[in-house]
Amino acid sequence: METYEGTLKKILEIPKFTSKNTLSHTREFLRRLGNPQDGCKAIHVAGSNGKGSVCAFIDSALRAGGKRVGLFTSPHLVHLEERFALDGKPCSRQELIWASGQVGQAAASMVQEGLPHPTFFEYIFAMGMVIFAHNNIEYAVLETGLGGRLDATNIIGRPLVTVITSISLEHTEILGDTLEEIAAQKAGILKPGVPVVYDASLPEVEGVIVEKANSLHCEAYPVRQEKIKILLNTGKKIDFSYDSGYDVTKVSIPFGAPYQVQNAAVALQALGCISQAEGVSKEAVRQGLASVSWKGRMQEVQQDIYFDGAHNLSGIEKFLEAVRQITEESAVLLFSMVKEKDYIHAVERLLIEGDWKEIVVTTVPGTRGVGCKTLAALFEQAARSQGRPVKVTGIEDVAQAYAYALGCRNPGQKLFCAGSLYLIGELEQITGGMQND
Repeated sequence: METYEGTLKKILEIPKFTSKNTLSHTREFLRRLGNPQDGCKAIHVAGSNGKGSVCAFIDSALRAGGKRVGLFTSPHLVHLEERFALDGKPCSRQELIWASGQVGQAAASMVQEGLPHPTFFEYIFAMGMVIFAHNNIEYAVLETGLGGRLDATNIIGRPLVTVITSISLEHTEILGDTLEEIAAQKAGILKPGVPVVYDASLPEVEGVIVEKANSLHCEAYPVRQEKIKILLNTGKKIDFSYDSGYDVTKVSIPFGAPYQVQNAAVALQALGCISQAEGVSKEAVRQGLASVSWKGRMQEVQQDIYFDGAHNLSGIEKFLEAVRQITEESAVLLFSMVKEKDYIHAVERLLIEGDWKEIVVTTVPGTRGVGCKTLAALFEQAARSQGRPVKVTGIEDVAQAYAYALGCRNPGQKLFCAGSLYLIGELEQITGGMQND
């Protein structure tokens, strides 16, 4: 039997950024595995920001209602198994090895017949569906990878509900140069007659989604900020009410970041579309939202130390809003980003809107990370142009940068770490990471 380390090596050596395969290729791949995706009811989630959090809220609520749930998300922070959660826990290493063996055989048969090798994401998605089927999962909560219309997860024929979270300019070289073009890609997950729940914060995005929904005869459920009222924010927990148009629901979530309220409201609306038919009570939904666990989203890992996976400009803006909610005093920032994100404008926004005693920059390991020297130079240039002097320290190694950031704080001063989920994954490992068997 192949070892865990050997399995990881094989999977991670699949080129992650290759030319995209068609959905017909993905369908053929899953067909050879017995179409494991057809054995469970799916909730399909796309968007630019908040996808993972919305999936986590829905997963937690369904489990609180006594359902068997599989959660497929990406990327993982520490362990690959995190991408395939079974009833709230990552799958075992043994399950990972077995699923990779099954999927690897199907991939090899395709290559032998002259078909392209599945991409990294196709392979991972197929593993998730095989794992869920093997464990007789009743519900699959599925987060898209990149986009939606052409995403491997979009072979799902008829989900219970589709969900579009907030949309921002991202991956413009692939998805399009405007919010409308990106929204059209995300709305590609809509299916005829299947209800869609969407973040209605941007009119130009809403127009695209509604038009698509009308063409497919989908009931569309917008989630508007004016329907949400924050009742209490302790910095660790938020109580809020949401007016769905049918009733007003009061819930609590175990996060201090205001952006998680919008994500929770989207999840609440999506659950409202299916909970009665699926036998999930309102109390189970409230309990699930109140007990959700989701790492790296303004997560207070220790007293006054926060990890947030803000990874694009929109995410950075929401991160800054959360920082202002948590503290009115200057803080220390540990930052890094990957090359395909808009790190130049992210740096400018962090400097203009943040109040930092010191900014520590580091490099996400691998070829995708922006060099810490480049980031330091950008912060220093932005500081000069804004007339806002701030100390900037560049340290290549993430562990050394984290240790320095901890040490440069004043007593009681907060440290915020942000810029990439890959950075948060490194920090999770440094601070103990996720325990897994």
